Amino acid sequence: MTTLAAGFADPSHDAQRVFRSVLEAFSHPGRIVTVPAEAEMTGSLSAAATAFVLTVVDRETPLWLASDLDSEEVRTFVRFHTGAPIVADTGAATFALLTPSRQPMLDGFAIGTDPYPDRSATVVIQVPALRGGPSRTLRGPGINGSTTVTIAGLPDSFWSEWAANRALFPCGVDVVFAAGSELLALPRSIAVES
Repeated sequence: MTTLAAGFADPSHDAQRVFRSVLEAFSHPGRIVTVPAEAEMTGSLSAAATAFVLTVVDRETPLWLASDLDSEEVRTFVRFHTGAPIVADTGAATFALLTPSRQPMLDGFAIGTDPYPDRSATVVIQVPALRGGPSRTLRGPGINGSTTVTIAGLPDSFWSEWAANRALFPCGVDVVFAAGSELLALPRSIAVES
């Protein structure tokens, strides 16, 4: 029998605080933000990934889970706390949870269309740490000049995938990196250099 992990202690206020953190991350790409409210971690999801799911996923936003994060414990948690349908088809997902072990990482997710670029997926990639990896320079909206990120655990192939994703702008997926209780957003509008 699977034990159901608790959600937020104060669902309404905690979700509002996490949502503000997610907005800050997207408004300032490359900035590491700490998730201010934690839920009990479930399965192999980090605290930040768990809080993100509790905040932005609902019964109208299909969720896709990579095989290394997909467990009965996670499925039960998502269904109970969010009501979100868990889908097998990457193209049907509004949100996706994965780790760097999925290769290629961004393949198959909805990228939107020219008339409706907002109909794309947001991909949450759980990584070991948001610091300590190879240095990459980010440029684009929300960044004053440039900023540097050092996300650990990503294969070099991810950055090639990112360049191809950015070339689709205004279509393309948005990415959120989650590690421990921290998030870092990479909107599709951001250019990345070595």
